[in-house]
Amino acid sequence: MSATAPLHVSRGLERLPVLCAAAGCQLPDGLQCFYFLRHGQTARNALRIFQSIDEPLNATGLAQAEQAAVLLAEELADSDGVHIVCSDAPRALSTARTVARQLAREERLHAGLRERHFGALIGSSSANIDWDCAPEGGETLDQFVDRTLAALAEAVAHPAPVVVVAHGGTLHVLACALGVVLDAALLANATPLRFDRAGAGWTVTRLGTAATADAVPNLA
Repeated sequence: MSATAPLHVSRGLERLPVLCAAAGCQLPDGLQCFYFLRHGQTARNALRIFQSIDEPLNATGLAQAEQAAVLLAEELADSDGVHIVCSDAPRALSTARTVARQLAREERLHAGLRERHFGALIGSSSANIDWDCAPEGGETLDQFVDRTLAALAEAVAHPAPVVVVAHGGTLHVLACALGVVLDAALLANATPLRFDRAGAGWTVTRLGTAATADAVPNLA
């Protein structure tokens, strides 16, 4: 997946709103706010190549994680009991551990937050990704959405505030389920996001800026 640019989503995501609505996003009724952080850059991110689960952060990604940790520490300076829940993929785990050190907390691993498994496509170009593909040995879009929504619901069920550290694909599913529109800035690697409930919908804010996406009806 691309790290310096948003995931290319022009193909294959037409069914995502329907899949998210069918699967449901069972966030706790009382949840008002949570945070999401996509992992830092990897070498294959930068080259737009489908990567395996064990792809590590590169030097840029490590620096991005440090910057994100500082922003989250500033945001959560007055909070007690921050919970950090992350994908167990090394690139997400390394990012989460950087945040956890800054916040003097421990991360919690959740395998359900992993990026979609693209099977036989791993190692090939993701420049023209078709999200509705069914790669040999990998997950279909339906399977990925079901797994991701279940994992997200479990992650944010921890006492607030919760920071979820995962992947670009995870963020696409989350945003679609909550009815939030993503742009390039929100999709960038290691960009801390705050999701806030707004009536029947949600808004998303990129930490360190005043940019906030408009609230739209909740699809969950």
